[in-house]
Amino acid sequence: MNSARIDSYLRRLGAARPARPTAGVLRDLHLRHLRTVPFENLSVHLGEETVPSEERLLDKVTGSGRGGFCYELNGAFAALLTSLGFEVTLLAGRVYGDEGRLGIPYDHLALRVGTVDGGEWLADVGFGAHSHFPLAFAERGEQADPGGVFRITETGPDTAGAAGGPGAVGGDLDVLRDGKPQYRLEVRPRTLEDFTAGAWWHSTSPASHFTRSLVCSLVTGDGGRITLGGRTLTVTAADGTREVRELEGDDEVLRVYRERFGIELDRVPEVGEPRGAARNG
Repeated sequence: MNSARIDSYLRRLGAARPARPTAGVLRDLHLRHLRTVPFENLSVHLGEETVPSEERLLDKVTGSGRGGFCYELNGAFAALLTSLGFEVTLLAGRVYGDEGRLGIPYDHLALRVGTVDGGEWLADVGFGAHSHFPLAFAERGEQADPGGVFRITETGPDTAGAAGGPGAVGGDLDVLRDGKPQYRLEVRPRTLEDFTAGAWWHSTSPASHFTRSLVCSLVTGDGGRITLGGRTLTVTAADGTREVRELEGDDEVLRVYRERFGIELDRVPEVGEPRGAARNG
């Protein structure tokens, strides 16, 4: 990233250029990211290709004022943090689904971040409802956060019998929120290009929840969350109380995208056949 791109990214976050890559700076940038860059899958339903390349992701976040899902948000955040002097490692994860089943390989992208003051953190601004602040990577006890109580644990063997846990080479980690496993994380370093197949699958497969639903979501200033799911607007306060209403007409939907999420669209995205899905005949 050049200096102008760094400044543009920081302006979007409402942050000044930090003097040193400390844990405190990381915490501040992490929360600002969650409050200003939406978790959204609108590209899937607007016919826009999702390509995990640094230049494409930065163009989307800093040039187009958009958000994205994990590959895009954590990919772009990794580029910013690296440019600011943090030590950043890209990690692959598999998200827990129904009945505890793990998703596809390269299902999720998260970040292991080292700071100049000796800390090492799990940063994740691309998982939707998750921790507001980075989690201490080596801590195995509970970690309280405005987003819930989190824990990082070593795993046992996976469903194929591959070993994890203490003593295993490259043993996996489970990330839990309020006692429920969220995703399984590999500790082997990856490159952004490694996630190409995962991004393609999530953007095109009828089995992906991203092709079957629309979501746009931000953490709010009071620690709650605002989410537009299709045409349903949900505002959740920090204490968990929710206000839900259906939006009336395309004009109101576009206004909410613009005023609440900072996203300018010329048409309302609608769930349809996934781009690139196979057709019979």
